[in-house]
Amino acid sequence: MDQVLSSFLSQYGFAGIDGCDHSGMSPLMRAALLGKDDVIDVLLAAGCDVAWRNADGNNALWLACVGGNLPTVHKLVAAGAPLDNMNVTGATVLMYAASAGKHDVLETLLELGADPHLTNVDGANAGSMAATRQCLWLLRHTVT
Repeated sequence: MDQVLSSFLSQYGFAGIDGCDHSGMSPLMRAALLGKDDVIDVLLAAGCDVAWRNADGNNALWLACVGGNLPTVHKLVAAGAPLDNMNVTGATVLMYAASAGKHDVLETLLELGADPHLTNVDGANAGSMAATRQCLWLLRHTVT
């Protein structure tokens, strides 16, 4: 096993690349949150599941967006991470980025093809969740 990966797995208490921690977070999810692209490269090369979801229904792409790691976002989408994955409340990463006011993440997700018209379980879409003017401006074509 690659030394970088071995060290990362040991540091965060993972038994292997397909395991998860007590919160249901996979090694890929943890690496995405931390922006550890060197670890992500090794995990992807080893064939880890890019669609793995935790108990909330969130995947590694969600955690990359939480961390604001744009290179990681690009890398995960290129590797096949579901861009419009909906968690247990029907929220997508685009909805998260809009509601958190992360306009740089929002813009990146739109450029990558995220669907701004999807709605969560409450019928809200990313445009109706926009927390800042910048986010609202980016989603202006979706707001009625």
